[in-house]
Amino acid sequence: MRGLIRLFLALLLPVAQAVSLDIKSKDSVNAATALIAKGLMDYYDGNKYGGTVGMMTAPYYWWEAGAAWNSMLEYWFITGDETYNPTVKESLLYQVGANKDYLPSNQSTTEGNDDQGFWGIAAMAAAERNFSNPSENQPGWLYLAQAVFNQMVTRWDTENCNGGLRWQIYTWNAGWDYKNTVSNGCMFNLAARLARYTGNQSYADWADKIWDWLQEVEFLNYDSGLFKLYDGAHLENECKNHTNIEWTYNYGLLLSGSAFLYDFTNQSSVWEERATELWNRAKVFFDNGVMYEAACNPIGGTMRCNNDQRCFKAIFSRFLGHTATFIPSLQDDIMSSLDSSAAGAAQSCSGGTDGHTCGLSWTYSGWDNYYGLGEQMSALECILNTQILTVAKPLSKRTGATSNGSETAGSTQKTLNNPLSDQTVITGTDRAGAGVLTAVILVALLSIGFWMIWK
Repeated sequence: MRGLIRLFLALLLPVAQAVSLDIKSKDSVNAATALIAKGLMDYYDGNKYGGTVGMMTAPYYWWEAGAAWNSMLEYWFITGDETYNPTVKESLLYQVGANKDYLPSNQSTTEGNDDQGFWGIAAMAAAERNFSNPSENQPGWLYLAQAVFNQMVTRWDTENCNGGLRWQIYTWNAGWDYKNTVSNGCMFNLAARLARYTGNQSYADWADKIWDWLQEVEFLNYDSGLFKLYDGAHLENECKNHTNIEWTYNYGLLLSGSAFLYDFTNQSSVWEERATELWNRAKVFFDNGVMYEAACNPIGGTMRCNNDQRCFKAIFSRFLGHTATFIPSLQDDIMSSLDSSAAGAAQSCSGGTDGHTCGLSWTYSGWDNYYGLGEQMSALECILNTQILTVAKPLSKRTGATSNGSETAGSTQKTLNNPLSDQTVITGTDRAGAGVLTAVILVALLSIGFWMIWK
């Protein structure tokens, strides 16, 4: 009802003021993102009567809340505005679950590996940004990221498709028989960042293992000098019958992980080449330099993006920022794409009753009459990341990070009713130490985006 009222008023009332943006001016960027961040927080009622701490308003799923807190954490770090930090911290800690591994029992009907993964990635970012540490009786940011990773290790399924994570954690959820790039991409991203943060080679070994598996099942398909990343496949035929749809956030997960590994391996040419090939394919998500979600919001086509898919550009933008931060050879190209996309995002933030509600399409002139949490997140992260080279790189233990963890975090807990949870967790010198509904139901995946198969 709240959303319907907001839309009704947006259509009736005149536009007030659009977001003004000069990416060469830090003050301009801060002012613009302050407006957009406030709009994002309009979707949070967890601090009000009847709301749930850490959860966004309906219809947004638990996973997107985790991704949104990551956006707000980056907002603080890049702009210096601490206004929302207490809420971000409270939310990240409230949703950890009884076993401190981002498996809250009340999310068991919707939580997949990718959903848990995005909360773990948010905790990883908090550790890398030296975000205010939890009190001693609460789990640290590094601990939470390691707990999520260790939980994923217990679910690595060698009996089907010779490895990889399933989409779902629990057997009763639709998608249990599906393996996808985003779940494994979250694990890869965490492995890469944990390797760099802790200096522990076993995380990097897992990152290699995940990358190799993605190539083995051809979710990561090397074609004519480019890596194409497909959504996933069902277990039959050893995961070879692919859903050949490409999403921005999948490219972002692997680009970011490759960039962290490039830094961890002292600028290995292997990870630079892989990142370059991923980026060259990811350019398909730009039209005249402006980012768009090609599979569900094609230029000149019918908009089919659901609530989840509307935030994918936020995750992609953030991870492009990581890539530009660590890989100098890609900096100019990526930053140019972020700059032109940010201009498009800013002009889309000209709708609603406030005059600066953000839209979905950045290639459209003005506001396109779409609005929501994903639209706010995407515009916020794209504009923020035009400034990513002006702030410090993500920290590691070697460079001053203060969050502490545990190599066994999460490994003593069994995943509820998960038949894979009795697998042995890595121990000793090999210990790895330390999820969205994928944003689309499988039927919908088959009906949209086939244009990219031949592109």
